[in-house]
Amino acid sequence: MTKRYWNITLEQMMEAGVHFGHGTRKWNPRMAPYISAKRKGIHITNLTKTARFLAEACDLVFDAASSRKQFLIVGTKKRAADSVARAAIRARCHYVNKKWIGGMLTNWYTTERRLRKFRDLKTKQMTGRLNCLTKREAAMVRRQVSRLETYLGGIKYMRGLPDIVIIVDQQEEYMALQECITLGIPTICLIDTNCEPDLADFSIPANDDAIASIRLILTKLVFAICEGRSSYIRNS
Repeated sequence: MTKRYWNITLEQMMEAGVHFGHGTRKWNPRMAPYISAKRKGIHITNLTKTARFLAEACDLVFDAASSRKQFLIVGTKKRAADSVARAAIRARCHYVNKKWIGGMLTNWYTTERRLRKFRDLKTKQMTGRLNCLTKREAAMVRRQVSRLETYLGGIKYMRGLPDIVIIVDQQEEYMALQECITLGIPTICLIDTNCEPDLADFSIPANDDAIASIRLILTKLVFAICEGRSSYIRNS
């Protein structure tokens, strides 16, 4: 039974363009159960199913957050990057919004080593210890820190593999999804009409191109995560 306070209305979804899919020529036939109509050469997503699957995903993240589970939000498309970062920061989740580096999860030992190095360099920079270096050496370190911040800044405090990964665009983040599947990490994924609906553990049929659509779905998931964290604090 879904929790009523994060239900989403058809009006909200229509206004955000959640229902707009891809052109009818660019579709995955396995998405047929999630499509309600065709309009001017574009598939229209069944918003009733979107609302139901989103509510189920919100229930999942609420329960996970109330058990102190850790989340990773992945969305590297330029138009989604800012929304992903804001949503993750609000919910105190880890995130990747610039580029998915192959093996980020499946080769966690290497990723963890890079993160330790990044945190160490960041500490040196913040405490003024770079002043002991030559200008050339200090400039090299600052460039290195800047590069690491770009690609690893959203996971710099991640101490282990995430418990749940939220993926904004299945096609764009296919490598991340495959790593989660390999490791058995549960995934929640936005799927547009050109996606494979059975790859993620929880698929939410929705427009994964429109900023408003992405922001609306993330807002609901983040609200559920925040409520779950508050529930843990109240009950501890």
